[in-house]
Amino acid sequence: MPITLKHYGVRILTLESNEVIQDVCEPGDIVLEQDSEGWWTRFVTDTGEIESYDSPFENYQKAMWTAKAAAEFQAEEGASS
Repeated sequence: MPITLKHYGVRILTLESNEVIQDVCEPGDIVLEQDSEGWWTRFVTDTGEIESYDSPFENYQKAMWTAKAAAEFQAEEGASS
């Protein structure tokens, strides 16, 4: 089961190694996922597609900081729509 927190109303999920994004995430979620290259910050679009940055972060804290900043931006965009 992923670790889930809400930041500015946006769900940020940290997946365990055996979890699949499409099985546990919903549109609008931000996902932190680790592989052999590092920590990826991924975004689930409104259509369920997965987007991410071009390269992973070297540690969990940097990935989480980026996810929180993205959540704040996402919340601001939603408020101004």
